[in-house]
Amino acid sequence: MARLPKRLLICIVVVCLIAASRGAPQASPPPPAATSPSVGQASGAIAKNIVAGSNNPVAQALAALVSDAATLAKVLASAWTWVGFALIKLFTPELAYSYGKSPPVYPTPQGTGDDGGWADAYSQAKALVAQMTNVEKANITFGVSQTRGCSGFTGSVPRLGFPGMCLNDAESGVRTGKLVSGYPAQLHVGASWNRELAGDRAVAIGKEFKKKGINVLLGPVVGPLGRVAKGGRNWEGFTNDPYLAGALVEPTVVGMQQSVIACVKHFIVNEQETNRNPFLQGFIPGFANESVSSNLDDRTMHEAYLWPFYDALRAEAGSIMCSYNKINGSYGCANSKTLNGLLKTELGFEGFVVSDWYAEHSGVAPRNSGMDMVMPSSQFLNPDSLAGAVANGSIAATRLDDMATRVLAAWYRFARLNAPGQELYADVDARDPADETIRFQSAVEGHVLVKNVNNALPLKKPAVLNLFGYDAVGGSNTSGLDSTLYNFGQSNTRSYTDGRPFTGLQALLLFASVLPAGSAGPEVALQGTMITGGGSGAITPTLSFSPYDAFRIQAVQDGTILNTDFTSQNPSVKSPNGPCIVFINSASSEAYDRVTLADTYSDTLVTNVANKCRNTIVVIHNAGIRVVDRWINHPNITAVIYGHLPGQDSGLALTEIMYGRQSPSGRLPYTVAKTEADYGSLLNPSFADPNNLLYSQSDFTEGLYIDYKSFIQRGVAPRFAFGFGLTYTTFTYSSLTTSISSGANTSPLPPDRVSPTTPAPQGGLASLYDIIATVSVTIANSGTVAAAEVAQLYINIPNSGLPKALRGFDKQLLQPGEAKVFTFPLRRRDLSIWDTRQQQWVLQAGRYGVVVGGSVEDVRAEGTITI
Repeated sequence: MARLPKRLLICIVVVCLIAASRGAPQASPPPPAATSPSVGQASGAIAKNIVAGSNNPVAQALAALVSDAATLAKVLASAWTWVGFALIKLFTPELAYSYGKSPPVYPTPQGTGDDGGWADAYSQAKALVAQMTNVEKANITFGVSQTRGCSGFTGSVPRLGFPGMCLNDAESGVRTGKLVSGYPAQLHVGASWNRELAGDRAVAIGKEFKKKGINVLLGPVVGPLGRVAKGGRNWEGFTNDPYLAGALVEPTVVGMQQSVIACVKHFIVNEQETNRNPFLQGFIPGFANESVSSNLDDRTMHEAYLWPFYDALRAEAGSIMCSYNKINGSYGCANSKTLNGLLKTELGFEGFVVSDWYAEHSGVAPRNSGMDMVMPSSQFLNPDSLAGAVANGSIAATRLDDMATRVLAAWYRFARLNAPGQELYADVDARDPADETIRFQSAVEGHVLVKNVNNALPLKKPAVLNLFGYDAVGGSNTSGLDSTLYNFGQSNTRSYTDGRPFTGLQALLLFASVLPAGSAGPEVALQGTMITGGGSGAITPTLSFSPYDAFRIQAVQDGTILNTDFTSQNPSVKSPNGPCIVFINSASSEAYDRVTLADTYSDTLVTNVANKCRNTIVVIHNAGIRVVDRWINHPNITAVIYGHLPGQDSGLALTEIMYGRQSPSGRLPYTVAKTEADYGSLLNPSFADPNNLLYSQSDFTEGLYIDYKSFIQRGVAPRFAFGFGLTYTTFTYSSLTTSISSGANTSPLPPDRVSPTTPAPQGGLASLYDIIATVSVTIANSGTVAAAEVAQLYINIPNSGLPKALRGFDKQLLQPGEAKVFTFPLRRRDLSIWDTRQQQWVLQAGRYGVVVGGSVEDVRAEGTITI
């Protein structure tokens, strides 16, 4: 018998171990043009050492699969389809249009240490690198198998005193660590619209990471930005608006880096989970589908997706994570335009670029394109072969020196630990009682009240209180039921609403990019309250307080009788005059995009209660946008709160607001539509064209018009506008003024501009942050309750094509009758357009329209600025 080609033989063997595509849970079907996608269109996903004991989710998935006879049988039954797909890949070249759209930018600019506080760190790093062999230099740029309990761990150079570095998830707390806190998710922070609180939260989180022996905190997140309404990881970011994301990431980076290196991710345009990674995470190079390519123009890149990275680097971020997806046809971790051009030249980045886990797709190309470190290991090179690539000229010796220097400079500057590694500090209690107030207030301020009829809230010591809904109770807070789901932050997400179970095995198969595109986990967390989203960004706190926990405490204090039913979809209402509180949630996770923005199970529960109770209040813990029009206008629904993802203090923060100890002060960091269809082409992720199943394309043809900008452009009225949120009081606006800063340079081009090929200071040209103009307005609390107002500034930049763009916000607490001046400084970049011909930010001459109000639609004061 003739021997099969090695690649084909490997494909067939692997196929026999692949997850059951036909028995897999399915998300919402792809658009008609992309129906019946090939089974090889794997759901984009990645696992970053999420399951304790292994860095390799593929190995974990296969091991679990072997022990599950039923699932394995389904795998074997559908194996022939994977074989067919493998043959297509082997003998069909990639279509030409997938190449050449991302221009080459070489060589990688070398870090200099000339910017800001990098000088001393670079001096020390260069001195250490000068003493290393090429193999030692290479070694510190690779992940190693012994991770010491971390998501990833670098190689070390013991003879020179470099112990390696521990990298660990994630942006809201030490995931899978013992004796740690669980802070609110970034989406929750985005809903707070509070810069100072974002910074304080980041300081507290960074301290816990350092106490656990971690050098690099894998966060914060400003990509995805939230382009796709159903995007699975939108909850990990702050908002769908680039300005608000930038305003919150800057203090977050500053705060985290008081203790550790912040790794800002994901660079860049990583806007969907579907087809984000090749089948089997690319463990067999060249096999099956490629990652989706995000295709966009230069202006859209700068004014939307690159915008918050400017602010992150202005804050001196020490690390950037390159993304899984392709950008204009070139993989994110081997894209010389984005890494060498945008990041290391235009933004002058001095730190190191680390790959997302298993996002390396070749050996030499990523290093020459600007990637400095690979995690959690490499399939293509090792320290010896990388040194060999230097010896044979494939990689310049100066490039290897630069890679090692960048890594060491960040270590010296931000996170020089002598003995890194979580396992060394497993029994160390990282929590600081002094930070409890910060964690609690962060949870409080991310709640958004969107309906409050007849002052249904705050509650006033009700004699009887009815509590309904699966989201009210704590569920599981340990790994006892399913350690995989626990480590994913999905302990309470163990079944679909139709009764099908969801297991750790299924989660692993999704994270290993095994199941077909469109596969998804449950749409809600039916087994208990949701305090976090799913995946590597999840939190696993030691303690948490559910809504029911907190309402029981309050009931004892007030003498309130509680009537509860947390399991029925149609509970009995014993006191029809209420109040009746219904707790529901809307789940989302890394590894797959969402099935729906409004599940029918939860909507039926809400409607059933509202039909029986004349004072029904709905609380939603939502990991992203949640549409509510099936019941929002029900006459018995008196109040609605978007509770987002509040972390471990969930219940305590909720009762703080609902009983009026604090007025709600959150505002929506996204737009809530009336129907899913109102999001138009940005509702669903992009699926592969049936005629090009291997090379999925996502064309950003909408340009800058995402979220509220899209709604305004298309003339679609939202249910709740971007920036909207109610308090327990009212505010009046007056005396809006605008002024040009004395001595401001209003020339069209930045006065300190350099050649597009010359590296700028970190964060971009200094003049981009010069204050050109200022807007101020007086706001008074005209009600009877102390509350914080979030005043928002939107401007119309001449020649921009955008009727409104957020360019400022100010949040201040006002006592009844008190008035304060709210101020909005406007930087050169805030008033500029990216000129694709000149490759510069260009300040526009003319009249800028200025509006200030309580949301993008709630205009309270207007004015103009003329430049």
